[in-house]
Amino acid sequence: MLVQLIRASEIMDTLFWLQAYGDPGPFLQGLSPEARRFAEINYGPWDRLNADQPFLPGVGPKPPGARFYPEDMTKEEFERAELPAKKDLYTYLRRDTAGKLVVVPYREAHREALGKAAGLLESAAELSREPNLTRYLKLRALALRSDDYQPSDMAWMDMKDNSIDVVIGPIETYEDQLFGYKAGFEAYVLLKDMEWSRRLAHYAQFLPELQRGLPVPERYKQESPGTDSDLNAYDVLYYAGHCNSGSKTIAINLPNDEEVQLKKGSRRLQLKNAMRAKFDRILVPIARELIAEDQQKHITFPAFFGDTMFHEVAHGLGIKNTLNGRGTVREAIKEHYSALEEGKADILGLYMITRLHEKGELKDAELMDYYTTFMAGIFRSVRFGASSAHGKANMIRFNFFAERGAFSRDPQTGRYRVDLQKMREAMDALSEKILTLQGDGDYEGVAALVQQMGVVKPELQADLDRLGRAGIPVDVVFEQGIEVLGLDKL
Repeated sequence: MLVQLIRASEIMDTLFWLQAYGDPGPFLQGLSPEARRFAEINYGPWDRLNADQPFLPGVGPKPPGARFYPEDMTKEEFERAELPAKKDLYTYLRRDTAGKLVVVPYREAHREALGKAAGLLESAAELSREPNLTRYLKLRALALRSDDYQPSDMAWMDMKDNSIDVVIGPIETYEDQLFGYKAGFEAYVLLKDMEWSRRLAHYAQFLPELQRGLPVPERYKQESPGTDSDLNAYDVLYYAGHCNSGSKTIAINLPNDEEVQLKKGSRRLQLKNAMRAKFDRILVPIARELIAEDQQKHITFPAFFGDTMFHEVAHGLGIKNTLNGRGTVREAIKEHYSALEEGKADILGLYMITRLHEKGELKDAELMDYYTTFMAGIFRSVRFGASSAHGKANMIRFNFFAERGAFSRDPQTGRYRVDLQKMREAMDALSEKILTLQGDGDYEGVAALVQQMGVVKPELQADLDRLGRAGIPVDVVFEQGIEVLGLDKL
């Protein structure tokens, strides 16, 4: 069954290449082995971890719309075009023989490939012994052929006890940097960690209590978070397409369909083996370089797992609608919403850890482990660049913590030391600031915060450069596939 799921995922990989760059065959054949490997990691000649800068001579800028739209199409032309399905997630914009814009559904553009992938999912369904998984795979196969993914998303949310999972199809829209309308093909083949998943399910019950205890005036915490959060741990067996391009995801929150979310909730998937790889290969070496020697013992995997997991859960805390009639928080603070929301999830995740640790609910690590690992995690994440939403959130937090004395830097050694009490105070202060800005829909206040604090200052940049010189990678690359898993012997 895993073989069929991986084969179907390989097709998603091929389709994402077409969306991100075009046919890679001739392009890859002309490269040296080293350049070819880097192009495969990036799905094209642009470095995804360096603001999409070209890394090969003679290559121009990456088209913001990738291959979802004609390269010569302007935003104005798109807006003028009277095409009903032009904004759909699962359509391309192309030109007809007269040069006019036309809409081409994914199911038509990739009829043969998607039909083959659907057939593989149906074969996997025949081998499944879990009824809900069988139903989901059959519905997902129908979705690949029809571009109607909602029934299979509903079925996916109904799966609770399956040991094998697959997330497959056109899902996230990050590759479309022109409008953010079009979904990129991707796939994850997953093995559920039942024991860890049972432990995680335990924490959802505390969300209302944690919401009531937020360090902010009462009016900013009137909304009630749902307790039906589906929180599970998995080992990833295979990444393909969008999720395999550039940096590797260590946690997923799906489905994106708001209707499904309202009816079924959403599922947060913690990818345990991917986290472990980043912890061992990146976070621990960063800590050896930048964290005070006597605090390095506080860098632990349970703390890293907890910091990552509670970030995802913390998206459910806080406030979604402004208190002064400015609409939703998203509408009110516009382009700064993503950066502030990621910052909120980071800091409220740490708040949740602190409160649950006080209640005796977190026994895998000391509070100092969570705080010190959180600090090292800022250095890891900001290396992906300060221009993204996550990057800006990291820098706001780092600079806010610096101002409040949450950590100190030894100028002799260039190492950082966490002050537990001051970091707790800074955590509460930043939580209050972010939640107040969101609740007030204070666009100007958020813009000022991002402008003042969402930047990498020279001293930090010099420390980050040290990590590069020490040979610490920015991210990991996986050895994966049917042969690596030994499935070719079956």
